[in-house]
Amino acid sequence: MRITDIKDLTLSTGEKRSNAMMDFSDMTTGFVAVVTDVVRDGRPVIGYGFSGTGRYSQNAICRDRMIPRIMAADPDTLQNDAGDNLDPFRVWDCMMQKEKPGGHGDRAVAAATLDMAVWDAAAKIAGQPLYRYLADNYGKSPVPDRVPVYVGGGYYAPGRGLPELQDEIRGHLDDGFVVVKMKIGGAPLAEDLKRLDAVMAIVPSDNLAVDANGRFDHTAAMQYSDALAPLGLRWFEEPGFPLDFDLQADIARHYDGPLATGENLLSMWDAKNLLRYGGLRPEKDYLQFDCALSYGICEYIRTIDMVEEHGWSRQRLYPHGGHLLSLHITAGLGLGGTEAYPRTHQPVGGFTDGLTIADGYVGLPDIPGLGFEGKSNLYETLKRLGAEPD
Repeated sequence: MRITDIKDLTLSTGEKRSNAMMDFSDMTTGFVAVVTDVVRDGRPVIGYGFSGTGRYSQNAICRDRMIPRIMAADPDTLQNDAGDNLDPFRVWDCMMQKEKPGGHGDRAVAAATLDMAVWDAAAKIAGQPLYRYLADNYGKSPVPDRVPVYVGGGYYAPGRGLPELQDEIRGHLDDGFVVVKMKIGGAPLAEDLKRLDAVMAIVPSDNLAVDANGRFDHTAAMQYSDALAPLGLRWFEEPGFPLDFDLQADIARHYDGPLATGENLLSMWDAKNLLRYGGLRPEKDYLQFDCALSYGICEYIRTIDMVEEHGWSRQRLYPHGGHLLSLHITAGLGLGGTEAYPRTHQPVGGFTDGLTIADGYVGLPDIPGLGFEGKSNLYETLKRLGAEPD
């Protein structure tokens, strides 16, 4: 079996909302299709991938560097030992040829986009949902029937006051979510505290997380830490610049509540330095490495191994992303829970259509691969790649 073609597409996916650091009005998302010569039900098996949520398309890197390496490779070198499926690790090694160590940046997103499509294809060839394929080959525990899920929201938007914020939160609770995350840092502290009070009138504080998206310098981080400490929040996410591990360690010493970070770290090595120098507490804090932004599943498996070597449980990993990839790796690799973006970051945010969310848990899709074909708005976008036969 072999990869016969790889197609790519970049689309505008902008939305009128913002967090503490950026607005999403000119956001783009990259999509890829990995076409194989394996035929199921009279159609070639196609794996799909996209460039994560809240990051711009990096398809130029895919198109100019990584796709040509895959397409030029001897097909036998990309297969598993049995010769009946792709080996995602071998494909990953192939596309990363001639790339220097370090220098992650946007390259990590490009590699993850292609990696996602390869794993989608491999699971489809195996006839399994990706979470089952991962559990059988790389997991350590039985696949659960459902996994914990929290919803990301509470963005800033023009004309959006406290009543609108409360309406959004009520909608998430009606959808079956229990734990809710909202944005802070995009307004003065006094205004953010009013926003928090409005949400805590609806959601108990221990089910409410806050996310500053790396906004604060040392002074602001300490001011917010002091203001948030009495509230008993679920966690305080990414208070400072993602690579400022000294600041992260200072906050961990100062703020007794749970912290969460890691979504903007782009490799296993970045994650290792966070655990070495960031002062995080394995019994209390959360790690949110985003598979779709950090070289994909191959690197994520290496990251999980490293996390466990440092004395952390993989149950402390709650991957960022809010999409089907994060759901599958959470279930298949035995992670603690996942994020969901059912109303934002479209068309990639959220899960397959009709998937049950209840009491803060989400069920799992029973579709081969990642199940993109069961998410109508995403599948319509993927078909624009032109890889599907007429």
